[in-house]
Amino acid sequence: MKQPTLAALEKEIEGIKQQVVTMGEMRPGSLTLQYQSPKNKKGLFYQLSYTHNMRSRTDYVRREFVDDLKKQIATYRRFKKLIKRWVDASIQHSKLKLALATKKR
Repeated sequence: MKQPTLAALEKEIEGIKQQVVTMGEMRPGSLTLQYQSPKNKKGLFYQLSYTHNMRSRTDYVRREFVDDLKKQIATYRRFKKLIKRWVDASIQHSKLKLALATKKR
């Protein structure tokens, strides 16, 4: 695989930044459908579970908010992937910049 250049990494980082800036509402967690009485399969409700500031939390969600919440969760997952790519590209950029500076000496 070909080593990316500084310019290519900078362009990738800028592209990621632009995507992050345009993101909408987001929320971490996973949404599950639960039963109040699992044996009888009665009393369906939605439950959002997530961890924030090292504390686990659970919220109950009304049916009318489920679609919006699914979009927010998907946006958060996309955000996390973009941030990972950003950090990876930044590390590569830093290493390449140091290597080039060492070669000039």
